[in-house]
Parts: sequence; C-alpha cells; structure tokens
Amino acid sequence: MVSQTVELLKNEIPLEQESVVLTEATVNGLVLVDIINGFCTVGSGNLAPREANRQISGMINESERLARLFCEKKLPVMAFLDSHHPNKSEDPYPPHCIVGTDESNLVPALRWLENESNVTIRRKDCFDGYLGSIEEDGSNVFVDWVKKNKINTLVVVGVCTDICVLDFVCSTMSAKNRGFLEPLESVVVYSRGCATFDIPLEVAYDTKGTLAHPQEFMHHVGLYMAKERGARVANQLLFGVAEKI
Repeated sequence: MVSQTVELLKNEIPLEQESVVLTEATVNGLVLVDIINGFCTVGSGNLAPREANRQISGMINESERLARLFCEKKLPVMAFLDSHHPNKSEDPYPPHCIVGTDESNLVPALRWLENESNVTIRRKDCFDGYLGSIEEDGSNVFVDWVKKNKINTLVVVGVCTDICVLDFVCSTMSAKNRGFLEPLESVVVYSRGCATFDIPLEVAYDTKGTLAHPQEFMHHVGLYMAKERGARVANQLLFGVAEKI
C-alpha cells in the first residue's frame, strides 16, 4: 500500500533531478546536516534507527565519499551537529542528541572530519542550521563562512531530508535571495546524500503522540519542496566536466 501511495505521489508531483557540474572556476562548498549517531546509528538514542536502514546507510556512504573529495581538493566544508541541552525540549520530539553524549557526534565514518583544516563544525540546538548559526551578538557563523570562503555553489547533504535539511535549505535560499549570502549563487541538494526516517502508519497508531512518517514518501516530499524553494536537486555530481562524484 505504501509503495502504491509513493508512486501515486511521484506521478502527481514529479521531481526532475539533474546532473550538476561543479566547475573549478568557482568556489564550491559542502554542508553536511546532522549526520550524527543520534539520527543514523542503530540504537543510539530515541531518534536513531532501530535496525539497519538502506536509505540511511546509502546517505552515509555518499556523504563520506563526497566529503573526502572536497577535503582532497581543500574546499570548504561545514558540518552541523544537532546538540541539545537536557532541560530544553524540541517539540514534538523526545529528548535526543544531548550535549556531551555520543548521540551528538558524527557517525564513525565521518569522525575523521574533525581533524581536517578545511572543515568547520557547528553544533546547533534547533532544526535549522542557518538559525542555529546565530551567535549572541547577532553574527552568523554560516553566513560568515560563506563570505570568508567566497562560496558560489553550495552542496547540501544529510538528514532528515524533509526536516533539518529542508529547513536549512529554505532559510539559505531566502537569505541568498535577499542578498545576505553574496557571492552565493546556487544551492544544490544531492538526493543520494540525503535520507529521512521511517515510522509506518501502524506503528504510529500504536504509539501515543507519534506521527506517521513513511520514509520514501517524505524523502520525495522534502526534495520536491527544496526544489520548490529554488534549490537545485541533483542525483549526480561532477567535478569539472569528466570527474564523476
């Protein structure tokens, strides 16, 4: 039934993805959203998968491969890590990714990023990495990072496609359109490097306060809405004209 519904959705709101060339004539930046244990590693907290998940595993593999290419080329990379204080809730979700726990750390496949000189790590306590980058003095770490590195094209990967990734992309597109992120010209959501979680309808019915969240359905919706906001959605990335990512 779910697969039939997903196919119906895709027919009603078809998503045309593209192959994007990241030319070396401009500066390309990479943002990794919340690829942390609390969302991606089996059994690592209230919002972690309960069993191995193909979409999440594929997202980690693609994000790691992409991150290594960016680091080899010494291109700017920013990683957002969801990190919450225990006395501050994030409705409608249960406590998760608490500061100081391994839930709020990068997954093992990406821990090496912490030692890379071209990588900026930003811990955030909200869905949206753009808002989570605001300092007490009103400055914004993400905005400053874009401007300092003179980023023209921004590639976004991570979890969840329809929540933290989408919220960040929407804010970034609005800020770009208002001229707050010059010289940023393009935001690219790499679909194979994104994933979301799965809560079937029957599970939601049996769990008080839980909303159904069919994975493939919501992944498609998240990508569609990102494109609707003006981001490019790519299922293939190329460096230059021949180097496939």
